[in-house]
Amino acid sequence: MDIDAAEHEETSPNAQTLLISKLSCSLVNKYQTITIQPESLFSQIYGQHEVTERFVCNYGLNPKFKEVIERKSLKIAGIDQEEQVRAIEDSDHPFYIGTLYQPQLSSHPGKPHPLIAAYIKAIINYLATT
Repeated sequence: MDIDAAEHEETSPNAQTLLISKLSCSLVNKYQTITIQPESLFSQIYGQHEVTERFVCNYGLNPKFKEVIERKSLKIAGIDQEEQVRAIEDSDHPFYIGTLYQPQLSSHPGKPHPLIAAYIKAIINYLATT
């Protein structure tokens, strides 16, 4: 399956290759438990195997492309209870993370979300080595 011509269903609903497609059930203003894959950057950041996050989305990775994504440098970092992809990461990059949920929604002054804190730490580490 070729993803060079990949499109997003929201902006190109009639495209032939919909990498990002409408979810079967909207996740707008819903909380969902995510299982974090062991040996992932997510696992290191969260320090646990499951988290509950708030979602505000109607679109996600088209399940047809799950295996294609896993053959590239991207890897599945978090899945929901139906094993649908909810978070990815690129193991060849210092901090390339994608989520369907918005970590900023559960960040508070003095208590940033773990992904936001890890992102800031990655920036500081990068700047220290350049």
